[in-house]
Amino acid sequence: MNAVILAVLIMLVLSLLRVNVVLALVAGALAGGLAGGLSIDKTIEVFSNGLGGSAEVALSYALLGGFALAISATGLPNLLVDWVLAKVGKDGESRGKTLSKALIIFSILLMSIFSQNLIPIHIAFIPILIPPLLKVMNELQMDRRLIASVLTFGLTAPYILLPAGFGQIFHGILAENMENSGLAVEMADIPKAMLIPVAGMAAGLLIALFVYRKKRDYRPSELMETEKGNYSKKGIIFSLVAIAAALIVQLQLDSMIFGALTGILVIYISGAIKWNEADQLLTEGMKMMAFIGFVMLAAFGFADVLKETGDVESLVEQVAGIIGDNKSLAALLMLLVGLLVTMGIGSSFSTIPIIATIFVPLALEVGFSPMATIALVGTAAALGDAGSPASDSTLGPTAGLNADGQHNHIWDTCVPTFLHYNIPLILFGWLAAIIL
Repeated sequence: MNAVILAVLIMLVLSLLRVNVVLALVAGALAGGLAGGLSIDKTIEVFSNGLGGSAEVALSYALLGGFALAISATGLPNLLVDWVLAKVGKDGESRGKTLSKALIIFSILLMSIFSQNLIPIHIAFIPILIPPLLKVMNELQMDRRLIASVLTFGLTAPYILLPAGFGQIFHGILAENMENSGLAVEMADIPKAMLIPVAGMAAGLLIALFVYRKKRDYRPSELMETEKGNYSKKGIIFSLVAIAAALIVQLQLDSMIFGALTGILVIYISGAIKWNEADQLLTEGMKMMAFIGFVMLAAFGFADVLKETGDVESLVEQVAGIIGDNKSLAALLMLLVGLLVTMGIGSSFSTIPIIATIFVPLALEVGFSPMATIALVGTAAALGDAGSPASDSTLGPTAGLNADGQHNHIWDTCVPTFLHYNIPLILFGWLAAIIL
C-alpha cells in the first residue's frame, strides 16, 4: 500500500478511536516511513528533524494563550459577557436567546473571515475571543460543534475565494505553480473558478446551522469566572490598547510571537493586572494552548516523513496513470488525492506544489479548460484543511472551545467540519470541473 494512504488511514483511525492525536500522528508517521522504504532509524531521524519546523508556531500559540488570560484578568471578557447576557432578555425570554445566538454566530463568523483577508491574523484571535464567550454559550445551551463549524468555515473559505491577505498568498502560490507546470492563468480568474467549490462550503455551513441548532448542555464553565461587573475602566482601556498593539506589531513584523509578547507587556506595564499574578497567568495560558503546540510539532514531523518516502509524488503519478481520458473519473480521483495529501500534510498551501506538477498537464491532456483546471487544482489543495486533526483550521477552534475541557478535538471539531466542508467541496469541485 502507498505509504501516504497507510499513514493517513492509521492516523485517522486512531484519532477516531480517541487515541491522543499526537500519538496517532507518531504511529502514522512510523508506519508510513516503514511502508515507504525507510528504516526505523531513518524514520525517527526525519521525524525528529521535522519537529523543529513548528517550534515557532508552538511558541506563538503558547504566548497567545498567556495573552488571552492576561486580557481576561483585566475584565474585558466580563464586560462582554455581561453585555451579551443582557441581550438574552428577562427570565430566559426565547426571542432574546435567539437573537443572542444569532449575534454570537454572526460575530464569530465575521471575525474569522476578517482574520484571513482584512486583518490577516489567522487563528490568533481565537484564544482571546472564544474562552470568555463559553459562559454565554453555556447559558444559551449552544452546541459547540456549530461554533467549530462556523470558525472553520471562516478560516478556510475566505482564503480559497478572496484574493486578499492569506487569500492573496494562496492564489499566488496556485498561479505560480500552475504556470511552472505548463498553464499560465490570470490571478483574476482564480476567484471565478473557485466560486462554485466555495458555494459548496457555504451550503455545508447552512446544513451545520440546521443540524446543530438544538440545545446542548455543558457543565457551568469556571474559566475566567468573576463576579458580575468586576472590571475597571482602566483595565478595559488598557486591554483594548494591548489588543491593538499586539495586532499592529504582528502585522508589521509578521510575527505572532512578538505580537503576543507586545500585548502581554502593555497589560503588565499598565498595572491593569498585579505583578505577582503575572507569572501564574502566563503559565496557565500556556497550558491552555499546549495541546495545539504539541499537535503542530508532531504534524510537521509526520509531514516530513511522508515527503521523505517519495510516496506523495508516486501517489499522484499512480492516479494519473489509471485515469485515461475519462473526465468525470479524472476530476473525482484528483480531488480524492488532494484530500489525502492535505489531511496528511495539514497545509493546503504546501499541497499545491506537490499536486500541480502532475495534475496540470494531466488536466490539459484529458481536455479540461483552464478555468476547470484552476478549480480542480485549487479545490484538491484546499480539501482536507477542514477536518484534518493536524490542521490549524481545526486545532484553532478546538483550542478555544475546549478551554474548559468540554470539547473533543476529533468528534466535536474534525468530524463535523470534515462532513460539512470536505464532502461539499468534493461534490461542488467535481461539478465545477465538469461545467467550467
